[in-house]
Amino acid sequence: MMITKNTCFFLILFLFMSKGNAQTKAFSIHTVAFYNFENCFDTINDPITNDEDWIPNGAQHWNTKKYRQKLENLARVLSEIGTGENPNSPTLIGGAEIENQGVLEDLIKQPKLVDKEYGIIHFDSPDKRGIDVALLYQKKQFQPTSYINIPLYVYKEAAVIEEKSQTETSEDVETGDVIQVNSKNHRIYTRDQLLVTGFLNGEEIHIIVNHWPSRSGGEKKSSPYREAAGALNRKIIDSLQRINPNAKVITMGDLNDSPFNNSVKKALGAKGKIQDVGEFGIYNPFEEMANKGLGTIAFRDSWDIFDQVMVSQSLLQKDYSSYQYWKAGIYNKPFLIQKSGKYKGYPLRHSLTEVGFSDHFPVYIYLIREKK
Repeated sequence: MMITKNTCFFLILFLFMSKGNAQTKAFSIHTVAFYNFENCFDTINDPITNDEDWIPNGAQHWNTKKYRQKLENLARVLSEIGTGENPNSPTLIGGAEIENQGVLEDLIKQPKLVDKEYGIIHFDSPDKRGIDVALLYQKKQFQPTSYINIPLYVYKEAAVIEEKSQTETSEDVETGDVIQVNSKNHRIYTRDQLLVTGFLNGEEIHIIVNHWPSRSGGEKKSSPYREAAGALNRKIIDSLQRINPNAKVITMGDLNDSPFNNSVKKALGAKGKIQDVGEFGIYNPFEEMANKGLGTIAFRDSWDIFDQVMVSQSLLQKDYSSYQYWKAGIYNKPFLIQKSGKYKGYPLRHSLTEVGFSDHFPVYIYLIREKK
């Protein structure tokens, strides 16, 4: 079934048999996705960020040809996420590891995306590598009414700061991300949380896009930073629900934690089973996938789900007269997987000899509403 000017298509979900006659209900569907673009840099040196590895004479030997291939690769993935149930590309796409607005403008002009007419919501964050989060949205389906980047303030203990330099960096052995600490005020530079409110075919939806602090220095040592990110996420959701107890909220991102870590389970309070989600609660469909051994990122032959999309209890009502959560998935098609070598079976990421996709698999959910 192909998409026409009406970008929603009708999904037959329920079939009721009565006296030999079939009665059907038609539903519109939207895909909401998140993807860590992994080092989506242009080739231009930005003097105020640490992007020197991603210029022609940098460590990655990044050039125009590689940059264009990266954009083509990303566009292919984004155009195909969720097409198992919905032939349209995602209506809403959260992204992470994005250098600036310019790379997003180049991305949405790619042949596989240009006819979708994506809009961009992006802010520069304090991350010293210059990597940010952003939201892409199909203009014909979603109309933003407000958006804001909400900073995460976390600080490292003064006792562990070395005053000999302005900033201290520590590499995350799992993802290549780093934590930068200001030696004067001890603030850890990390990504803001992006809150976007708008109308999805006339229905108000709130979206939070996240890229929580890395595991730099070790999972346990860095956990308080991600717990602070989870608490900030919860605070944002609480503020939306105080204004409107029935606010429909989707929070998504690369959390650098699994669905079982304290940042998700305690600070945010997400539940892995729908029946356990109380009023104003949050449901995390990726907990069940993690229990089954699925993953979005691999390290030392161990899989984990860092990339998650969660929904508020107001999207679990099963009253399909308004948009509701249907189901979730991980987009891990064979072309996204390393075929040989040391990292066989891992996500196919960039190397010095090959422009890959990302070290993460994308994730997505479907929202559905009965056709009126």
